[in-house]
Amino acid sequence: MRRGQSRSILDAMATGHHHDHVNRTGSDLAEAARTALTAKGEQWTDMRGSVFAALAGFDGPVSAYDVAESVGRLLGRRVAANSVYRILDIFVATNVAKRVESRNAYIVNAHPDCRHDCIFLVCDGCGTTAHVDDDILSDGVRAVARSNGFAPDRPILEVRGRCRACA
Repeated sequence: MRRGQSRSILDAMATGHHHDHVNRTGSDLAEAARTALTAKGEQWTDMRGSVFAALAGFDGPVSAYDVAESVGRLLGRRVAANSVYRILDIFVATNVAKRVESRNAYIVNAHPDCRHDCIFLVCDGCGTTAHVDDDILSDGVRAVARSNGFAPDRPILEVRGRCRACA
């Protein structure tokens, strides 16, 4: 597995409680992303479609610079990373993509119509990043925040360590 590649949810999860959802790919994923984006009042422009296609073309979390380079190759011209950052921020806000905070990297959300908090398992050895859904754990984090007088918007849960292959 190359650096930064995501493992499947089944490989990463031993147990956990999660929503049943469909992981979309290809044109189904692009259409689900477009629907999620427009449902939040945003427009699906050609540039946003190009950024989404580039992001979806990677196997795991990548930087905005990697996405900008990929879009630039696709369009045959230089694309500014700050433009890509703005689009990726919109994608995160509309659940079209997720941000792996500790790596300042982004990954397509394979189920943008399902709103939940992600848990990322980040291997410090090989860079593998697995996405796990566990609603009981994330609901617990939200409950702790609320009990301390804090209104949680988007819990970000990342666990750093070693994957099975690196352990």
